[in-house]
Amino acid sequence: MSLNNLLASLRKSQNNGTLTGIVRGIEKESLRVDSQGYLASTPHPKSLGAALTHPSITTDFSEALLEFITAPSSSLNHVLNELEEIHRFTYQQINDELLWVSSMPCQLRSDSEIPIGNYGTSNVGTMKKVYRLGLGNRYGRAMQTIAGIHYNFSVPDNLWQLLQENKQNKQSLQTFKSAGYLALIRNFRRYSWLLIYLLGAAPAVCRSFIAGRTHRLEAVGSDTHSLYTPYATSLRMGDLGYQSKAQSSLQICYNSLDQYINSLRDALYEPFAAYDKIGLKDQHGNYKQLNTHLLQIENEFYSTIRPKRTAKKGETPLQALENRGIEYIEVRCLDVNPLIPCGIDENTIRFIDVFLLFCLLNESPDTDNEENQQIAENVMHTVYDGRNPKLNLSSKQGNRALLDWGSELLSNMQTVAELLDKAHTKDSADYPFQGALASMRERLKNPQATPSAMLLKEMQDNNETYFATAMRKTLQQRDYFLNKPLDSNTLTKYQDLATESHNQQVAIEASDTLPFDDFLANYWQASHR
Repeated sequence: MSLNNLLASLRKSQNNGTLTGIVRGIEKESLRVDSQGYLASTPHPKSLGAALTHPSITTDFSEALLEFITAPSSSLNHVLNELEEIHRFTYQQINDELLWVSSMPCQLRSDSEIPIGNYGTSNVGTMKKVYRLGLGNRYGRAMQTIAGIHYNFSVPDNLWQLLQENKQNKQSLQTFKSAGYLALIRNFRRYSWLLIYLLGAAPAVCRSFIAGRTHRLEAVGSDTHSLYTPYATSLRMGDLGYQSKAQSSLQICYNSLDQYINSLRDALYEPFAAYDKIGLKDQHGNYKQLNTHLLQIENEFYSTIRPKRTAKKGETPLQALENRGIEYIEVRCLDVNPLIPCGIDENTIRFIDVFLLFCLLNESPDTDNEENQQIAENVMHTVYDGRNPKLNLSSKQGNRALLDWGSELLSNMQTVAELLDKAHTKDSADYPFQGALASMRERLKNPQATPSAMLLKEMQDNNETYFATAMRKTLQQRDYFLNKPLDSNTLTKYQDLATESHNQQVAIEASDTLPFDDFLANYWQASHR
């Protein structure tokens, strides 16, 4: 059935519920810094709970890189309210420390002074720490202090059933869903440059971040502390951020679930000379990385989007996908927006929903190596030069102006925004999804309305360095969260979660019987199954 017929089916009143069941979740990273804006050297605060087991508050690479996780929900407001609660609770626990508001880090000292996350003495906790040691040894610790927002997204089974019926597809529902999510991913990768242009909020960096590294940045006027490019959008997504030359040769295939699993699994067992040179252990027998392969585990593969399935105990992420198919997707190219208290707001979420649903409902041909190269180049051009009105990108139809291509895509998203408004607003003149889309059209027409341009303008207007602007906003957001303390019931809820997480970690550590070497050997053996 054609896209028009499918959209007509979705417009029918009996199918409205298919679009209200979209489930979202947010994982938001924030660096803990001291009162001077330097990376905190203190351990993960005990009052926040155990990073190993807490469902809402953990750490990523560094002991100082907090990660806040909301429960999946079909209520946009519930997700944002929970994210704000976690921020408020955290600020009530960290005394004189602050939550850095930008994706690009604060003032950094030497690489060796960046503390690795600590997850206790259990085997699973030790494995998490050794993995992070490996990341530090492979890529440097500074790169791992970059913060971002991951956006988890799934659509309900009744929408998948409608799509399957319209396509007259006879596969099992889960097989059809997995293929559909991969189609979404292929389109997302084709058009992710548009998200980087519209939502990028990391146009400049502190000079300390790139100390000793080759780069293409220039000074911001006479500012000797800040570096940028004039039309930058999201330096986090460029070769200063989560990029790996070692991984540049990888050709991960998203054309089918089997191809995705097999191409990623191959990388997990591919020997890599540079990592072999690092060595598995030091002279004292301490692990320096989990293995010497191109990837230690699946999560080391840097990508703008991932297919996901909640793993059961003892399963690796790839085994979970292989055993039960794709459950949801994880968007990974979103900057923390320092102009917004939680780094993301309702308007942004509504636009992302429109964008992802557009990617799902439209035809999505298989990708080949040539298109993969075009995708990578388009992202890099947008990172460094996205707001340049003369910027052209590559497509299968030839070169296209970013502004023209972006305008066409946003126009084609209008019907999706209308469908979402029809499903979510009853007898109302309020059209929030269409409003979110209209605000992005304005950003495309007026680059000065993008977060990246607004941040650079603040730096210029206030005659501030990147650090000074980010620090000022960090202090403002601290006051925002502290001026609205949690009510007693909510505070008790998070205190109880912290206590329970510590109890769970103690129980895990008490149940361990194997030496770590044996535990790791068993893990590798099980992951081959």
